[in-house]
Formats: sequence, C-alpha cells, structure tokens
Amino acid sequence: MSSVSDISRVLRAALGDRLAGQPTIHGNQVRLPIDPRHVHALASVLRERFAAELSLMVAEDRGPAPDRYRVHYVFAQPTDNWFVHATCVLGPDEQIVSLASFHYPASRFEREIFDLFGIRATGHPDPRPLVRHGFWPEDYFPLRKDAMVPPLFDDGRGFPFGEVKGEGVFEIPVGPVHAGVIEPGHFRFSVVGETIIDMKSRLYFTHKGTEKLFEGRAPDEGVELAERISGDTTVGHALAFCQAIEAATAVDVPPRAQYLRVVLLELERLYNHIADFGAIANDTGFAVAHSHCQRLRERLLAVNKRVTGSRLLRGGVRPGGVGMDLPGDVDVAREVEDVLADFDSVVDISLKNTLLMDRLEGTGRLFARTARDHGVLGFVARASGVDRDARRDHPFAAYRDLRFTVPTFTTGDVKARALVRVEEARQSASLVRQAIDRLPAGPLSVPLPPLPPFQPAFSLVEGWRGTIVHWIMGDESGALHRVKVVDPSFLNWRPLSYALLGNIVPDFPLCNKSFNQSYSGNDL
Repeated sequence: MSSVSDISRVLRAALGDRLAGQPTIHGNQVRLPIDPRHVHALASVLRERFAAELSLMVAEDRGPAPDRYRVHYVFAQPTDNWFVHATCVLGPDEQIVSLASFHYPASRFEREIFDLFGIRATGHPDPRPLVRHGFWPEDYFPLRKDAMVPPLFDDGRGFPFGEVKGEGVFEIPVGPVHAGVIEPGHFRFSVVGETIIDMKSRLYFTHKGTEKLFEGRAPDEGVELAERISGDTTVGHALAFCQAIEAATAVDVPPRAQYLRVVLLELERLYNHIADFGAIANDTGFAVAHSHCQRLRERLLAVNKRVTGSRLLRGGVRPGGVGMDLPGDVDVAREVEDVLADFDSVVDISLKNTLLMDRLEGTGRLFARTARDHGVLGFVARASGVDRDARRDHPFAAYRDLRFTVPTFTTGDVKARALVRVEEARQSASLVRQAIDRLPAGPLSVPLPPLPPFQPAFSLVEGWRGTIVHWIMGDESGALHRVKVVDPSFLNWRPLSYALLGNIVPDFPLCNKSFNQSYSGNDL
C-alpha cells in the first residue's frame, strides 16, 4: 500500500516541469496543478506505477477572466484509500487534451463537459453530443456563469446514430416514451432475426439542470435537492453531498450519527434490492415472486416512515450529522431480520423454479474485461467479478468498524446480478443489526462553519446501485459555487449495450431490469 507521500514523490520525479506547481498533501489526497497538455502523462504514471484510474472529471467557471475555466481530475486506486486531485487552469482557447482513448469513462466526462461548458477535448474519437439534443443552440452552454435561459427552440434534428448495415439487418426503435411509469430513454436495436447485434441508447430527454440548481444555495439548502437527484437513492446522494460539505469544512461528524447513517443507507439498499429481485422474476413471467417482493418492499417502506417520517428516508441525513434518532416504539433491526427471513423463502422458491433459472442463466452476460474497461460500478460490476465496494475500499460513516463481506460472482449474467442483490440484502440486514447494537451515545449532529472559498472537496458513497461521487466548491460568500454529481448510472448505461449482444429482443426487458439504471440520476 502506497502512502500519499510516496505518490507525491513519484509524481514529482516522473513529471518534473510538466507540473504547473508543487504537489500538496491534504489528508489522503495529493493535489497538484498541471498543464492541460500533460494530463495524459499524469494518467499514464498513475496507471503504470499505482494501477490508479480516472474516477471523476469536473469543469468549473470562475466568471469573466482570461483564465475563467478550470478542469479537475480525480484519480483513485481501486483498493488503497488515496486519491490524486489534479487541476488544469485553461487559457483563452478553452481546450483540454482528450483521455478518451486512454480510459473510456473520460470519453463521457469530456463529452458532457463540452455540452455544458463549451470546453473542447482535442483528439476525442467521438465528438457527438452527449447531454445536448439536436435542437440546443450551438452557442448555449448552460453551466457557464453567464448562461441565459434561451428562448424556446426545436428545429427537429435527430441524433446521428451509427448505423449497422448489411443483408438481413433491421432496426427496431424503442422509446423514448414507454409503457408504464418510467422516465424517457430511446433504445435503437440492430437485429438479424431476433438476435441483437448492436444497441444504441439515447438519454437526457429530461435533463433537469440539477447541478445548476445547486449554484448559490447555502450548503444546508442543498440537501433537499441532493435527495431528489434519484428518488430511490435518497440516502446515497444526500450522504455523498453532506460528506463532501463536511470534508470541505473539516467537520468531524459525531459517532452516533455515523452509525445511524449506516442504518439509513442499508435500509435503502435493502428495499431496492428486494424489489429488484422480484422485478427480475416478473420479467420471466414468475409474477408470484414479484408480488411477494413488493409486499416486503412495502413493509420496509413502512419502517422507513417510522424512522425518518418519509417512506424514501428523506430528512434522515443532514450536514454535520443526521436529522433523526431511532424511534423507541419499533425494533428496526428485528423488523429487518423478519423481512429478510421472508425474502429468503421467496428466493429459495425462485431458485428452484427451473423455468425462471433457464431465463436467467447465461442471459445478458457482461464480461469482466468489458466491465473494467468501462469503469462499471456497483452490483453490475460485482456480478462480473469486479471486486470493488467503497464501503470497504474507501470507508465512510461507521463501516470501518463493522463486519461485512462484498459478494462477487463471475458469470456476469442476469442470474449473477440477481444473486449479488440477494447476498447484499443479507449483508445489509447484518449491518443494520451491528450498527444498532453498537450505537454509541452522544449528539446527532454538530454545526458547520462556512464553506472556504474555492476549495474543492469530494465524497464517495457506495449507494445501492454503486459508487456515488459528489464534488463541491464554495464561493466567496460561503454559498455553493459548483456541485458535480456522478450517479453510477452515468457509467453503467453504456455497458448494457455489450450485455445485450447475441441475446434476443424479448430478453431486453430482463437484461435492462437486471441493470436497473437510473434515468433521473443520469439525466441531471
């Protein structure tokens, strides 16, 4: 395991005058300024010497000035709890050098940055828009500080999808409007007969300007917005936001609040995993399992209501601690254990159903190399043998003091993604019991000092879908200058296309549900 001092020393020696200043150490981070032309060299050194990869790219606008734009890069080692935070100050040309061919996640970050800030990544292999649809004005970049709300516009241009051509190849468009109460997304299948040979997705039909809405808010006013980034991930996003604020202000959250945060996050993981297992079974026609899982989900939502006053656990996490204590009239750990025992019975019945297993086994395989190349996160990654979990690898809240295992499978199919959920639900019940049994006495929160101006901070949280990242920076008044959000869906949507290759069209709903990515968390 390398120390941040070792990393800083290696970077100084390897990069020399390509750095724009000396690295500094902030806790478990090495921060350094770097010329935009030399970011590729930095990424190469970090990969070759430390097996670290890009986790996040953030652009920000400081307002009218020749050097108004900055792009920040966060690199992380998968299992060592350290980070490298590099910052580029851009000149008047407003360009960075693309890392897209070096590491695929950079491709998506760079396309997003151009769409929202107008900062171009030179050498990018796929300069098509990501967030913007064809009817955005060419000079409209909504996250610039001087961006004005444009007039209504729509010239009807379509997105330039890549086409698959050949004898017997047909296209099947699906969406963006779907049957059922889900958000819009367009999926374009290229098929031969019923076999899928390619699938292209197009999202961002309901881009909401969430990151823009954070700007100018007081830190405590940002929590309600964070809770609504993706409604099924209330705690995950609120906790990531609050921890970033706490990192920026150097606040130590009371131990009792740290343990209660574990309880809240695992309650959220539990009800989602149980509901998803039932939904996967339902997409094979096994509606009985779905009905029982919905019944159990409803029971857990009732527990959530008793704990926080909200079925979705809103109001549970606050900057500096938590906004609630455990209720005295309900044994939360016992309720969770009873639900888990019931769920285990449903799982047992389901796994003995040969028709159900025939549909799950071998369907929608995502191979480990593809998952790693695309930076896939969460249960999707762990089902493909990628053993990563921020609760263990980058501990937060009280997870360092609790016992749990990270289940992984290697087949990468729908069955593996279902079984990862089952095993994680069992671990969640154990973590809730441990956290409650060890719950220390003490305050639930502490006050926060003002945000320091233009000092970046970020936080990782292992939400139920995967690792969530919130990056924040305050302005001169202590309000939020910039908030960058990465839901795991941002990186997990694209690999769904690879999992579908060679499957038949009727298996798309099953594969899609086994991934169960968030439209809202992606379409910020």
